[in-house]
Amino acid sequence: MATVLVVGSGIAGLVAAIHASERHEVVVVTKDVLGQSNTRYAQGGIAGVMFDDDRVEDHVRDTLLAGAGLCDEEAVRVLCTEGPERIRELIAFGVAFDRDGDGFAKGLEAAHSYPRVLHAGGDATGAAIETALVETLAARRVTVLEHTVLVDLVVTAGTVTGAHLRSSERGAFTVDADQVILATGGVGQLYPFTTNPAVATGDGAAAALRAGAVLADVEFVQFHPTALAAPGSFLVSEAVRGEGAVLRDVNGERFMRELHPDAELAPRDVVARGIARAMAAQGGAPVTLDATALGADRLAARFPGIDEHLRASGVDWSRTPVAVAPAAHYWMGGVATDLDGRTTLPGLLAVGEVARTGVHGANRLASNSLLEGAVFAARAVAAIDAAPGPIAGRPRLGGERVVLDPLAADDNLRLPTDAVEPFSRAALHAVMWRDAGLVRDARGLELARRTLDRWSTELDDVVTAPRSVAATEDRNLLLLARAVVAAALARTESRGAHARDDHPGVDPDQASPIAITLATPADAPQPTTHPSVNGTVLAPC
Repeated sequence: MATVLVVGSGIAGLVAAIHASERHEVVVVTKDVLGQSNTRYAQGGIAGVMFDDDRVEDHVRDTLLAGAGLCDEEAVRVLCTEGPERIRELIAFGVAFDRDGDGFAKGLEAAHSYPRVLHAGGDATGAAIETALVETLAARRVTVLEHTVLVDLVVTAGTVTGAHLRSSERGAFTVDADQVILATGGVGQLYPFTTNPAVATGDGAAAALRAGAVLADVEFVQFHPTALAAPGSFLVSEAVRGEGAVLRDVNGERFMRELHPDAELAPRDVVARGIARAMAAQGGAPVTLDATALGADRLAARFPGIDEHLRASGVDWSRTPVAVAPAAHYWMGGVATDLDGRTTLPGLLAVGEVARTGVHGANRLASNSLLEGAVFAARAVAAIDAAPGPIAGRPRLGGERVVLDPLAADDNLRLPTDAVEPFSRAALHAVMWRDAGLVRDARGLELARRTLDRWSTELDDVVTAPRSVAATEDRNLLLLARAVVAAALARTESRGAHARDDHPGVDPDQASPIAITLATPADAPQPTTHPSVNGTVLAPC
């Protein structure tokens, strides 16, 4: 029996914890309450081959096409082949997917050739899954540490052996573990407009990078095309377009028909950039999503959460098109793993959005994220069960490797001090949205690189020894912003979610992942004054 520390409580973390609890002592660390994660906000559904007239090969093909030549085909086949079993497991855990007569209701989303997306509660699939998994976990002998933030990983002789944590109740402390599973989600808070919750600050990926793990595909950030153009960037599910809603410019024209044969159901990166182009042509004004043809009854029945939100805001979307704009939604990159969730560091596994499994490539296919979390979380625990001890994975990368060098003050002198706004989360957001957002170029990326480097050198107390949750998050966001920008500079082409004005075409020679490492991971700070807490002695929930 091993002690398994799971950091994160979305679908990937909860599935991992449930599986691990069958044979191991398990500690789950979550930044908020147990049920708060990106999973809870997933509206569209979960994709899987659950119908007799659908085929695994078709799901594989759709995923590969969306991934724009950068998917790991073997990982995609694992996802699509094992996905149905994981969906049936979710049903056994209590997820009640919507039904249509004697079978499941079918949902169609962008870039799928078949309506294979299952949904629950209309547009509340993520919340239904999260609720069922939390209830399942509560019946297991598992220790849960809520309102607890990952600060750094403990690395002993090259092996991950635990984590340094911080909570308002305990302060700084350490949990020792035989295996650590990161399930900390993505990096939505790099941007001012995001569908992600406030906890999505890349904590797991940043800690893994500092500890010496390899990251990959970090330049690929998916922007959801249709978030409400209002504070909070409330997501309007892609499934709304799957049901027949269309996008219109200020003149009422359906502009997407000129940009892609699938129009509103083109891959997300195509639709998001199409919207951005239309907005630029109309002075920055948002476009509208027109769902009026669906009617009030159908909208309320199929999308009750969206319907309630809009009506509470005074909008009757059955009569009036709603203003929408792109927002950061999902990170295809992350900690590089093999097919069993193992990273390049022994004792460290990663699952869900924090992991780069190779499934998504340059652009994630709609509703594959929940499926990936469930499939690879189960595989990670199976790998732990089968192994005699911590072992390193061998992610299949094979492309360029970018090393983030120690910050050089002389280099930063090329950017005048008075040209750099003092660091704040808002300033970081502005830089990333302007220079590393939907469309990029060398000039903007280089300016972003210098700005981020200067902030990192000037905020030594934040970068090396954060003393609060906010400072820990800022440290992580700064590091990952540097990684995203460095990879985006290195990828001199446009592919999937990474678009460069100065390199608008796809370069076949760059059809491989870019790996990111830190030049001196051994120099990463390792706090030693934290009281140690072994997961086996904490009171289980």
